[in-house]
Amino acid sequence: MSLFDKLRTQKLLSFTLVLFTLSVGIVIGTVINSGVKAAKDGSVAPGATPLVIPSPVELSTTFSRIAKEVEPSVVTIDTTYFPKSTSRRGGHTQMAPDQGDQGDQGDQGDQGSMEDFLRRFFGQNSPFGSMPEMPQRRGYALGSGVVVDRAGYILTNNHVIDKADRIQVEFMNDPNKYDATVVGVDVPTDLAVIRVQGKSDMVPVHIGNSDATQVGDWCLAIGAPFSFQETVTAGIISAKQRDVDPTMQFQHFLQTDAAINPGNSGGPLLNVRGEVIGINTAIASRSGGNQGIGFALPINTAAQVYNAIIKTGHMTRGSIGISFTPSDTEQARALLKANGVSQGVFVQSVAPGGPAEKAGLKGGDIIVAINGKPVRDGGELVDMVTATPVGSAVEITAVRDGHRENYHVTVGNLAQIFPERFGNGSENNGQQAEGTAASFGMSIRNLTDQQRQSMGIKQPGGVAVDSVEPDSFAEDIGLHKGDVVLSINHQPVNSTADVIRIKGALKPGEAVAFHVLSKQNGEWNSAYLAGTLPTNPQ
Repeated sequence: MSLFDKLRTQKLLSFTLVLFTLSVGIVIGTVINSGVKAAKDGSVAPGATPLVIPSPVELSTTFSRIAKEVEPSVVTIDTTYFPKSTSRRGGHTQMAPDQGDQGDQGDQGDQGSMEDFLRRFFGQNSPFGSMPEMPQRRGYALGSGVVVDRAGYILTNNHVIDKADRIQVEFMNDPNKYDATVVGVDVPTDLAVIRVQGKSDMVPVHIGNSDATQVGDWCLAIGAPFSFQETVTAGIISAKQRDVDPTMQFQHFLQTDAAINPGNSGGPLLNVRGEVIGINTAIASRSGGNQGIGFALPINTAAQVYNAIIKTGHMTRGSIGISFTPSDTEQARALLKANGVSQGVFVQSVAPGGPAEKAGLKGGDIIVAINGKPVRDGGELVDMVTATPVGSAVEITAVRDGHRENYHVTVGNLAQIFPERFGNGSENNGQQAEGTAASFGMSIRNLTDQQRQSMGIKQPGGVAVDSVEPDSFAEDIGLHKGDVVLSINHQPVNSTADVIRIKGALKPGEAVAFHVLSKQNGEWNSAYLAGTLPTNPQ
């Protein structure tokens, strides 16, 4: 074999050997890689496909649009009830009268109940002697409301703020709480108007027409059920003109299956245009929560009450001074039939000295017309009379002993004729003067050098805090009895006169910073406290 053939044979063998080596390496690498992948798949989730989040796509936008537009107008209302004073009778302590319905309540302790139980069981001669007076706690309640005017006027339920010692309002995306004053209330419709000042970006809602609402229409409710603020629920109008309580003549509700729970009270019920068609007021429930039946006062009624309150501070309704048998009862139908009348209102009694008695009407009469317009039932009678201005004269047609007679009646004030049923009682008491002066809510006294030395205070100047009023600005920012105020808004405080001077230059809604000394564990510690002065000092 020639040298050339030998070299070619050797080169071919070398190439074959290199190719074989590479092939073996590729096979080994593939096996190893497959083994590693199999090991990984086996340790997590073999065969699982990763989830892929799609791009955002808008679905139905009607409800979300309404929620975005209206939520800034819906507020949460926090109310505080201070412990009421106690009195002693017969040698033991008795609680002050019950505060009644305080809306959707939170922690409202029933203090003194054990002593009451023991006294009911043993009588006045309790074998345990005089029971110690138990401390009372503050009560808290929560509800909703809706801004109806940029000037800060808010519509809500009366039972949300009734008898509250302090009313605070929270707005969406605003960490502050704003003190509110009561403009006026209307007990018969359970409505109240309150006002917040010091906030410039309030957004009022759009008012709709509840008369245009039909059964089956979509609706939304917004409020703070169970303290969950800005909660939106949807449903339909289930019924109209629902009379939940026969004694409440002016509450003819819209019924809805939109979830309404404790805390929704005072919030708005909206149509699909985002207009307020009702004020959520009540629920029908055996459990205390939503069971698909909620009630809202129609906004047409609420608007009439609101307009009257912002004008005069209260709602005035007309009355002719009669009590009548409810027209939808079997008894009323029998009374009309027995007197040969097919429709009308059977008068049970007339108020002594009232308009009807003065005009000659009596119990047993059947009112069949007002100003010549037929009256079919008590609801029509109430609507026609209450809509008549007080002091105006109306012609009442009544049937007595089978004969029709006309009586000229001057309409009176419902709240004055029946004060125990329709008098608001607190319609004026609920009003508070809108304050213009800043208030800290604390009492202070000067300190002498000798007093500072005996107290162990090394810093010069300062005034001592003698007391702090409950739920005041001072309490809110953390001031306590015994603290020493050294400066306010970086201005040194050496006497009570300095505090009065500094306070006099402040306005409601301004921020105020205090430099104070507070004693903890026997040592004086420096602290800085600050807050925003309430716009309506309590």
